[in-house]
Amino acid sequence: MSEPAKLRVILDDHDIRKLVLPSGIPGTREDLELIIRETFQLQGNFSLLYKDAEFGDFFSLTTTADLKDKDTVKVVLVEPLYITLTETHPAGPVSTLSDRSSSSSSHTSSAETIILSSAENRGRSQQWPSPFEIPEFAYDTELILESANAAFRKDGTCLNNPSIKSDVLEKLAERIYQFCAYPTSEQICNVAEALIQKHPCLKEPGSFSGLYGWQTRLKYKMGNYRSKLRRLGCPELVVNSASNKTAAATGVKKPRKAEVNFLPPYPTGESKQSLEKDRVDLLSEVKKKDNQKTISEKMSKTFSYRRQEVVNENPAIEDLLHRWPALFEAIQIKEEFKRITTIELEATFAANLDKHTVRLLTLFRAKGGAAGRKMCPLLDVLKQDETTEMRRDVVIRCLIVYFSEKVDDLIKDYHGASPDEVQEDLKQHTMKIVTKGGSTEDDPLDVGIVLEGREVLAGLSSVARACALLLGLIYAVNLSYPKQLRYTFECCQKMLLELDSGKLSPKVHTLKSKLLC
Repeated sequence: MSEPAKLRVILDDHDIRKLVLPSGIPGTREDLELIIRETFQLQGNFSLLYKDAEFGDFFSLTTTADLKDKDTVKVVLVEPLYITLTETHPAGPVSTLSDRSSSSSSHTSSAETIILSSAENRGRSQQWPSPFEIPEFAYDTELILESANAAFRKDGTCLNNPSIKSDVLEKLAERIYQFCAYPTSEQICNVAEALIQKHPCLKEPGSFSGLYGWQTRLKYKMGNYRSKLRRLGCPELVVNSASNKTAAATGVKKPRKAEVNFLPPYPTGESKQSLEKDRVDLLSEVKKKDNQKTISEKMSKTFSYRRQEVVNENPAIEDLLHRWPALFEAIQIKEEFKRITTIELEATFAANLDKHTVRLLTLFRAKGGAAGRKMCPLLDVLKQDETTEMRRDVVIRCLIVYFSEKVDDLIKDYHGASPDEVQEDLKQHTMKIVTKGGSTEDDPLDVGIVLEGREVLAGLSSVARACALLLGLIYAVNLSYPKQLRYTFECCQKMLLELDSGKLSPKVHTLKSKLLC
């Protein structure tokens, strides 16, 4: 089919176009769909019909062999089916950042602190898997693949059967969406690699790796799949329905820090009005003592409602403190982070920080130049105090210096300042960890977190714990990392919390390589 061809394309009853194909009619229906989509800038999922000359009516197009020059093709939008995702419990914590302010609540059982575990909630249950598991396809597709795989192992023959591609792409899109709505290029590549590894007969002979065609098809298929769910009102996709037409890609509201449940739908049977009532009830529940079980249940139930408010409206911290005071309690910060990412906040942060501490301290002591001179007084503190909390504190401060960033941009020490002076100075900070006291036994260290000029959390016993909870708050209220601390927060997210760890900036990648030596 190398001769140039033209097709008459019916987009709707009042929109009929001419499609010029200089290279002839494509060899597969999927390739023709891609050309039509790109040429006419189509959105959403569609199928193709062709007008049969013998019957004079439209039939489903299963192969482009049925087409010839100047034939008529009709585009038909496909109405989707909606997917409901359920939750399972990930593994529990292996380490903690202890603190006196939360000792009474640290004994709360996993059954009491429910995080997206109820059947009424609809959300994702885990991070992107490695390796990616290819799902089972339709029975007839599996039979074709089984036979083709045997032929490939025998003589290297690749499968040339366009009829199964639709089923393969549909099942893969459903599987991908179980983990994220907007897969990255790397994740799409992982899926294509897993597909070829399981079904080598699908490798494309004309491609260097045999993957390129599948990567392209998966990319467009996910766009179609998102369009289908958007039309059915899926919140994390509907939020971008208007901005897609006018805003640049940077304005799209989607996960940017490896969030798993970025904008989940309301629980089954719930509405905005019923969840608002639960929010109002929470205001009285937080005033009661020893009431963490009820608070956790209501916070879990209202999670989707809260996320839509945080993401869509971008409220000020002051407003969130009034509407969701429980969100700024240490235990609820950890639970909210787990709802969003499915991983334990303090446990993961502490375990990875401790795992790298010895190697990091060795690197810091060997560091020369201006950064090395700045680290010396920080490292000297360990000569007088080698407790676990102090080592963590020193490592975090040295990490900031290692990345050529300023400790004062993240941590502000108020030693000797009066309470009035401290409160007045706090109003100037957008995001900061503040420390007070700690010079004597009678004046214990008090670490807090400041957001938009308000101290939203206080009474913490270590900078390391405050750093972990600050990360939790950034996720909970959907904040961006400060530009002047981009490498420090990237290291905390991708190395210490292991979120989106496959894509590192050169600075962080260099540090990670040194730690693995």
